[in-house]
Amino acid sequence: MSTAALRRYVLRSIATLASVVPGVRPGSSFPGASAMLLAAPPEDAPSARPVRTLRGSLRASVAEGMVAEMFTACAGATVLTAWAVALKLSPFLVGLMTALPFFAQFVQFPAAWLTSTFGHRRVALVAVCLSRQVMLPLALVPWLPLGLQGRQHLLIGVAGLSAVLGVVGNNAWVSWMGELVPSSLRGRYFGKRTAMITIAGTVTSVLAGFLMDGAKRDGGLGFALPLLSAVACAVGLVTTLIMRRQHDPAPGASHVKMDLKLALLPARDPAARKVLVYQLAWNVGVGLSAPFFAFHMLKNLRMTFVMMALQAAAVACVRILTAPLWGKLIDRVGAQPVVLLCSLGISTIPALWLLPTEARLWPLLLDVLLNGFFWSGHGLAIFALPLAVAPRKGRPVYLAAFATAGGLAYAAASALGGGLAGWVPTHFTLGGHAWVNFHVVFLVSAFARLGASFLALRISEPGVEPVRNLRELMPTVVPRVVAEPLPVPVRVRAK
Repeated sequence: MSTAALRRYVLRSIATLASVVPGVRPGSSFPGASAMLLAAPPEDAPSARPVRTLRGSLRASVAEGMVAEMFTACAGATVLTAWAVALKLSPFLVGLMTALPFFAQFVQFPAAWLTSTFGHRRVALVAVCLSRQVMLPLALVPWLPLGLQGRQHLLIGVAGLSAVLGVVGNNAWVSWMGELVPSSLRGRYFGKRTAMITIAGTVTSVLAGFLMDGAKRDGGLGFALPLLSAVACAVGLVTTLIMRRQHDPAPGASHVKMDLKLALLPARDPAARKVLVYQLAWNVGVGLSAPFFAFHMLKNLRMTFVMMALQAAAVACVRILTAPLWGKLIDRVGAQPVVLLCSLGISTIPALWLLPTEARLWPLLLDVLLNGFFWSGHGLAIFALPLAVAPRKGRPVYLAAFATAGGLAYAAASALGGGLAGWVPTHFTLGGHAWVNFHVVFLVSAFARLGASFLALRISEPGVEPVRNLRELMPTVVPRVVAEPLPVPVRVRAK
């Protein structure tokens, strides 16, 4: 493959992932393993825009995204996990803190009302700015008159408030970008934007890792974390100033009548209900263990922050390179078989984490491959399913309902997983082998994911012949992967 062809393939891969709008699809084994762009714009956008103004806004959005990755590197999930270790949080509190972004999904409908009432640009600017300034109390922790328990409560409170404001800001930002970015440019633009912010995120995460690793060796981890929080607040202000340079081409476009009764529509729709049941069970299986991989890396595997950042970057690369393969397969056989296949594959990932030890980390290479490969396909397919089963008129309500239900299920499971880890002895011996409490959580999660996978057999996708048993899965999928492109797509999308 030539260099030009490889470049086009990578950009197309990133564009494929960037266009995904997940309802709630948590479950990366560690922070940073998910696609960098967590939302894409609605389908319809105005076409008449001043070209010079539009170009300036699009450039500003790329710059904002790259600078925002600095904020994520200084205040993201990995750093919050480091705070949890430094402040000696129990496994239950770790699970609770990590689940807060998913508990926060309950504000999806209020966030939509705020966006509709006050406008997407205004709400996005205020909510995103505040979500990045709430880290300030953590920067002041060394000087606050708080004991250990008070600092723990402060950490959880900051994480919770940031999560709620983040949901509100993202809701408005998605609507804003939908009006700003022309549909004809959307794939190329978000592909290049995601490529740039992926590079920025990897570099800044590694630099933050070096800082925390160096401080940890010097016994000064408590100095590094407040410093990172202060930098995060400063960076958050810069991102707000950059966002202000983006214009609003349709100030009143997000005004819609909100009727909370519409939230019950997916539960009454048989096709949507099957997807909803799968998402609930799947997020429970994932949420049991997902918050504890990073914690396990730090406490039991003694991995450095740089190693964690590099592994996250490796998973992102695998996701990017495999996205076009999954996209082609979904177009050929539909999303339901891909959800089933990827769910079964992902079910093996927690069991892999029984193998690594402090002196034997090579099994994590298997995690990189499986994590990146199967979560890439699962992310694309589980995005396509709600769009396929939801009627066009009620699509935003359906997506919000999926996000809310899935997020709450994940959050409750995370708290349950933390309780289980706290109940099991931290270290114990079984069958002549040494185990830790998180191994039990990982094993339970693997079986829960496996059980949820079989619920994908019940999903009915309009216009697609579903796979109803495992014997049909491989004969349906494998020939389609190696087949030549068809002149007419097999998939028939619902109107």
